[in-house]
Amino acid sequence: MAKTTLDLKGMSCPMPIMKLAAAVKKGVSGDVFEATSDDAGFEPDILAWVKETGHPMSGIVKDGKNITVTVTKK
Repeated sequence: MAKTTLDLKGMSCPMPIMKLAAAVKKGVSGDVFEATSDDAGFEPDILAWVKETGHPMSGIVKDGKNITVTVTKK
């Protein structure tokens, strides 16, 4: 299992979720992806995406306008 960190700050919706989805697609089951975005739409996008794809999300951390999520590829 590998851990990938993605800095998606400065990107506007839908680019952060698209970049995360592309990275997860390239990974293998059990890989962990930590992504940080400052786009206000990232949180609702990630919640909808994990619900749709079934990839487990272990948390959301909000620090000012930055939102960091951790997702494990199923």
